[in-house]
Amino acid sequence: MGTVVELCLYGVSLGAIYAIIALGFTIIHSVTRIINFAQGEFVMLGGMLAFVLLSSAHLPLAVAFVLAVVMVALIGLMLERLAIRPARNAPVVSLIIITIGASIFIRGIAGKVWGKDPVVIPAFTGEEPVSFLGASLNPQSFWVLGTTLAVMVLLHLFFSYTMLGKALRACASNRKAASLVGINVGTMSLIAFSLSAALGATAGIVVAPITFPSYSVGVMLGLKGFVAAALGGFTSLVLAVVGGLGLGVVESLAAGLISSAYKDAIALAILFVVLLVQVRRFREVGEEE
Repeated sequence: MGTVVELCLYGVSLGAIYAIIALGFTIIHSVTRIINFAQGEFVMLGGMLAFVLLSSAHLPLAVAFVLAVVMVALIGLMLERLAIRPARNAPVVSLIIITIGASIFIRGIAGKVWGKDPVVIPAFTGEEPVSFLGASLNPQSFWVLGTTLAVMVLLHLFFSYTMLGKALRACASNRKAASLVGINVGTMSLIAFSLSAALGATAGIVVAPITFPSYSVGVMLGLKGFVAAALGGFTSLVLAVVGGLGLGVVESLAAGLISSAYKDAIALAILFVVLLVQVRRFREVGEEE
């Protein structure tokens, strides 16, 4: 029982990272109807840039954290401005392919700049295991959970009580209606990409002491965030978080109780089921029409 509790708690902390990544997918898709497959690279860049700022620039952790998030947010802004905006009238599938190309490009540049070896970022508050509910947990797991909770609260306040957040919600609800009442949809798209990149960087930095980031770490993290967002239908921030937490727990239990070889296969299997359900739903809607 202690092992199961420990696996569940570890799964929740891992799922919290998937949840933050899924929030980035959901925000961009809600505003632009684009699935941004470069989201995983934002996660990777957050961890790698934080490592550079900590090890080379010798900045305090808090300063390195903020600077890395801002830098990745600017990269997200550049992606929207230089790659997505010029092709804004193209079919959605073409825009998705552009994000796939951007992901490969960013990953290739990162591999050239930092090499292929993983880097080590020290835990925020030491590595002495903490006993919780009979389980032994890495202290960084509490940082992961706390960061996810803080992100959810801040996003709720942003979307509920700020004009900018309400404008983004309006675009997510109906882009044409939002433009008719004076909301600049292009600016909202730019903000969505920047916000999504910042969320990805935040996830990448917080999880870096656990996952040891490298140029390719964003591939699987991005895929699992995509699965979590798909479980939420790419429309609900709350369901994206629930999907991320659920995926993390199932993955952790499968790896601990069955075999670690199934750790990544779980996400792929869930994605396959979700796609089957979505295809069936779209087919039923088409037959009704």
